[in-house]
Amino acid sequence: MTGTKRTGRIRHDVTLLASEDLHWFNEGRHYRLWQKLGSHVMDPGDGPGVLFAVWAPSAGSVQVIGGFNGWKGTAHPLEARGDSGIWEGFVPGLGSEEKYKFRIRGGDGTWREKADPMARAAELPPATASVVWKDHYEWGDGEWLASRSGHNALDRPIAIYEVHLGSWMRPPGGGFNSYRDTAHRLADHVEQTGFTHVELMPVTEHPFFGSWGYQTTGYFAPTARYGSPADLKYLVDYLHGRGIGVIFDWVPSHFPGDDHGLAMFDGTHLYEHEDPRLGFHPDWSSWIFNYGRHEVRSFLVSSGLFWLEEYHADGLRVDAVASMLYRDYSRKEGEWLPNVFGGRENLEAIEFLKELNREAYRSYPGTQTYAEESTAWPGVSHPVDVGGLGFGLKWDMGWMNDTLRYMALDPIHRQWHHHHLTFRQVYAFSENFVLPFSHDEVVHGKGSMWDRMAGDEWQKFANLRVLYGCMYGQPGKKLMFMGAELAQRAEWDHEWELEWGRLSDPMHAGVLRWVTDLNRLYREEPAMHELDCDSAGFEWVAPDDHLQNVLSFLRRRRDGSGPILIVCNFSPTPRPGYRVGVPVGGRWRERLNSDAVTYGGSGVGNLGEVVADDRPFHGRNWSLDLTLPPLSVVFFQAEETSP
Repeated sequence: MTGTKRTGRIRHDVTLLASEDLHWFNEGRHYRLWQKLGSHVMDPGDGPGVLFAVWAPSAGSVQVIGGFNGWKGTAHPLEARGDSGIWEGFVPGLGSEEKYKFRIRGGDGTWREKADPMARAAELPPATASVVWKDHYEWGDGEWLASRSGHNALDRPIAIYEVHLGSWMRPPGGGFNSYRDTAHRLADHVEQTGFTHVELMPVTEHPFFGSWGYQTTGYFAPTARYGSPADLKYLVDYLHGRGIGVIFDWVPSHFPGDDHGLAMFDGTHLYEHEDPRLGFHPDWSSWIFNYGRHEVRSFLVSSGLFWLEEYHADGLRVDAVASMLYRDYSRKEGEWLPNVFGGRENLEAIEFLKELNREAYRSYPGTQTYAEESTAWPGVSHPVDVGGLGFGLKWDMGWMNDTLRYMALDPIHRQWHHHHLTFRQVYAFSENFVLPFSHDEVVHGKGSMWDRMAGDEWQKFANLRVLYGCMYGQPGKKLMFMGAELAQRAEWDHEWELEWGRLSDPMHAGVLRWVTDLNRLYREEPAMHELDCDSAGFEWVAPDDHLQNVLSFLRRRRDGSGPILIVCNFSPTPRPGYRVGVPVGGRWRERLNSDAVTYGGSGVGNLGEVVADDRPFHGRNWSLDLTLPPLSVVFFQAEETSP
């Protein structure tokens, strides 16, 4: 037990809450709660201290406890603010980095010790106390913020590198690299490989490391495993200074039932539904937020905006949106309750998501929100005022599943499954899509991306290269989980760092060079990104050559110049004399070839360029006579644009 610290008698005449704050909080429309609730170092005029405020409407008594009072709350009881459900108190003599909890007596008479839901910092797990934090960080990313709308726009290249900070790279002596230590190494790698953005898997505080951050207890606190809040700000600031955007993974769909967390916070189901048919998630054994409760909506919207404002995030990737939209998600008959109209839609969650997106884009223009949504829910990435959910982009989970299913097949069987490659174009422009190969594809016994490819060792590498090339050729923004660019062989394990040593193998180094060159072409050529979310940027050439396992299509830029032809050969058979129709005559330069020796390929190609013949084919006036390497993708770009 920690010794006590000399503090003044708790005061109840100090507050940050005006009457309008209480009104908007209880109405569900207070979106900056972190400025009012939690713990705040301040000086009301007669000496510094810390103001504590917490929402616990059903509590009979609330005390603040910590090392300053021997973790006994009798000296520091909080006082209720009218009928708002908020309890407050100012403890003189306290300062930043003080550890504390709230001791709450529920209506059942039971005392519970709870971490602060609004805490800005937390103890290093497995300890569970909250930490008072006064921020002094001075940002240096003003230039980035002023221009970031140009980095995040739908007509700009967005190639996202998804990172789990605890297992990306570890120090030689064990443990974790800090946010600061990671900043320089991560920026170097991302810059060298050409990704435009980093997506951080949840850095919100979480008690169980094996949850990867998806079982959040600290919705306003970065995990202490990698350092302080100032250290995380340094990481974001440094990445911005290197021209790299930062997206935060965020989980408003569910939370764990740890004793110190949100569950049964004041002795009642405050943040969650009481009925488990509404409030308990069977897949993750966690609690589901009660989105219909006004104060819970204020809490969640505030959390999302907090990371955009306080940590200068360029976007939020919202986890498990599908589980929020449907009351019967992953439930059997009789295990869920219909909405007021008898339907399966979670109307309250839908309104919450709209509210979040509306406020995020209004308050932080130039940012983006990304939905991990796996169903055919319409208008996920459409604006709220036209009936959409208001996200900027949506993960294309269908494309990911179809493509990986195809790539796992022996090429001799692929001709019967060609539709897995082509079906996407039926819906490709119904939403603003991200094409994701995320952490979910390399866990739970699925194997690594390399291991999921068909064939022997050489073919696995070739298949992986053609897979990535086809991904970059397709319209849509890109996302790749760390390790995929290394052709990591082992399934991802959060307890170990990536297989960096593999880069001494020319085949693995070749995949890294391939990803780097794909990112360069994607960034530099408008035809590869400018119309990612517009059907005018894509045109099939030959989608139906299933007998030869070949797929070919065009990408176009807005002004029509310099179209790029992408031809994918998913067969291990080279195909000389393969004719493809093209829209313009003249020279077509071979921009990239996944079978080049530098990438680990066999070196089959077209000697750098092909000249179009005045021979109609595929409904076009010109055509190319190509050599297609085995298990390859080749990119050609027109140097002439004459009709």
